[in-house]
Amino acid sequence: MLAIGEGASYEAQEQIKSLGAQNIIIRSVKPSEDQKVTTQQNNSTLDYGIKYEDISRIQATIPGVVTIVPARVMREYVWNITVRVDAEVVGTVSWYPTMRNHRVAEGRFFSEIDQLAGENVCALGSEMARRLFPMETPLGKAVRIGSQYYRVVGVMEPVSRAKGDDTGQSSAQQSVDRMFIPLSTAKQRYGEILFKNRSGSFERERVALHEVTVKVDDPSKVIGVSLAVKDLMERNHKKKDYDVVVPLELLRQKEKTKRIFNIVLGSIAAISLLVGGIGIMNIMLANVTERTREIGIRRALGAKQRDITLQFLIEAVLLSGVGGALGVLLGVAIPFAVSALADMKTIITVWSPLAAFTISALVGVIFGLYPALRAAKMDPVEALRHE
Repeated sequence: MLAIGEGASYEAQEQIKSLGAQNIIIRSVKPSEDQKVTTQQNNSTLDYGIKYEDISRIQATIPGVVTIVPARVMREYVWNITVRVDAEVVGTVSWYPTMRNHRVAEGRFFSEIDQLAGENVCALGSEMARRLFPMETPLGKAVRIGSQYYRVVGVMEPVSRAKGDDTGQSSAQQSVDRMFIPLSTAKQRYGEILFKNRSGSFERERVALHEVTVKVDDPSKVIGVSLAVKDLMERNHKKKDYDVVVPLELLRQKEKTKRIFNIVLGSIAAISLLVGGIGIMNIMLANVTERTREIGIRRALGAKQRDITLQFLIEAVLLSGVGGALGVLLGVAIPFAVSALADMKTIITVWSPLAAFTISALVGVIFGLYPALRAAKMDPVEALRHE
């Protein structure tokens, strides 16, 4: 139980840590239909989200901010000859891998020179690269979006597929099929307004940036800077078309949840131990009753009360110890089976088998003590008369 709980907690915390404990993430949030902005031609255009002016204000007015990573996300079909992948094209800056802890596995990420020149270069997500180029390396090859070709310069490390939005990740992080291009290239190719025409629906969106990651110089300042960012965004946005996520806060919440989860698991284990202990005590009491005459003979031959107590106490400890050893073996084997069959991460810490076996032995001592004392306090004469 602890291995499964530890594994689930580890995965959740790793997702949050990958966002950066010193980072603050601001995301554009699509407004509802009644908040649409109508153009002069009465064409429905959604105007929302983070603007470049917001970045300038944050850099100019909030102390402690050292780096900012903007990102713009476009959903597109990416082609390699006849192979097509529905992917998210992320326009960002060259220092994205360092800031977001998402490193390059092969090749390189695009450089600042590529960014300044607006080059058609890209880095592919690992799953996307495998699907587009199943039999060859994608490095140096070209992929196509519409009429534009992009040269593949790198392949990113694989990331875990997110199962929800509780980590605060945007769709750009959750999607396995994604492609990174320079932000300057994205601005040149897609312009200010994004056109969406899929499954018979047509929509126009004016979104400057979909996500901005702000790095703070000191982890102790993260909460204060996040409050300042929220206040600044609130004063400059008439509607709530953004969301501010603080991974450090999420990490603390996850750690608190982990403690509560472990307490719950420990309580369940304690109830199981109580039931098992009562079973051991009943077995030992029955054993004492069946061996009453043996106890009388031993006492008649000179055995003291402490000898009888020690005899039955050792039996109880052996009984619980053997059960504890078998339980430890099962407790080590079952998490591996869960990992293999359910594709769920489990973590067996060094202390958990030791603690489980020690507690099992202690259960034998605690619940075996009463039957042992009862056996030791028997009247030898009455015990010899027992049939």
